[in-house]
Amino acid sequence: MPSEITSQEVYANRRQWMQGVGLGVGLGLSALAPGLAVAQPAPPPKGKALPGARSSVPGANTVEKATAWGDITTYNNFYEFGTDKGDPLRNAGALKIRPWTVAIEGEVKKPGNLDIETLLKLAPMEERIYRLRCVEGWSMVIPWVGFSLAELIKRVEPTGNARYLQFVTLADPAQMPGLSSSVLDWPYLEGLRMDEAVHPLTMLAFGLYGHVMPNQNGAPLRLVVPWKYGFKSGKSLVKIRFVEKQPKTSWELAAPSEYGFYSNVNPQVDHPRWSQATERRIGEDGLFAKKRSTQMFNGYEPQVGQLYAGMDLKKFY
Repeated sequence: MPSEITSQEVYANRRQWMQGVGLGVGLGLSALAPGLAVAQPAPPPKGKALPGARSSVPGANTVEKATAWGDITTYNNFYEFGTDKGDPLRNAGALKIRPWTVAIEGEVKKPGNLDIETLLKLAPMEERIYRLRCVEGWSMVIPWVGFSLAELIKRVEPTGNARYLQFVTLADPAQMPGLSSSVLDWPYLEGLRMDEAVHPLTMLAFGLYGHVMPNQNGAPLRLVVPWKYGFKSGKSLVKIRFVEKQPKTSWELAAPSEYGFYSNVNPQVDHPRWSQATERRIGEDGLFAKKRSTQMFNGYEPQVGQLYAGMDLKKFY
């Protein structure tokens, strides 16, 4: 169950304590506590180059320092490959990302299957440096490569009945050992309101740091919605459905008292089991490093706040 998964805070503090106390004073971890030593995974090599011009979308490039490649690619949530933060790196290497198609279904004039090569050429690639805030309390700054989801939406011509989009991700037990877990019902489902989906900050990402997307980060393409918690950004997409009624999402189905449809970053609304008021930036050194205050809409309130004008953001969490 989600409540049984070790929180990021406990995991990070344990790792930093081991590094600072065990290694910082010249003691081997086995001498400090036999059986406690765990080899940290080496960062994976970068794949094929996938450059993009710096985006001109307002708010698309934070001035904050980008999180290191090694942290972005070794510390991941991708439950299809396991619930431990290192499981995606360990288990996603065999994921087959060619051939790959994304099915466009529902209320559109041009349904069908789009192969990954067509999608890559749909619009010019851009680099966008976005904050990523996880509901568990940690954050990163990631230089994504891709383009606005609106480019795809425009191409498939939604009908007047298309008010929401549902995103369906790959669920292949032969490639994804995490599917044997009952933590969620598979496949993983996410959803956006149409005005959220066409907002220029919402993007389809095909890479990061100027290279193709690593498997553990959601290859070959994923959704990125920077003002929402990270789990809203579905990985390894295989279907996009245009629907009239608000679709259910995986975490909403699994724990409706904890996860709502919108899942906007809101420091004023606590998760039932922890506060959302602060966050710890992955890659910042030290067990006692001061936490950051969480920003409303993850710092993108000037760009997206108007989407939720008049809404009760405690009710629509």
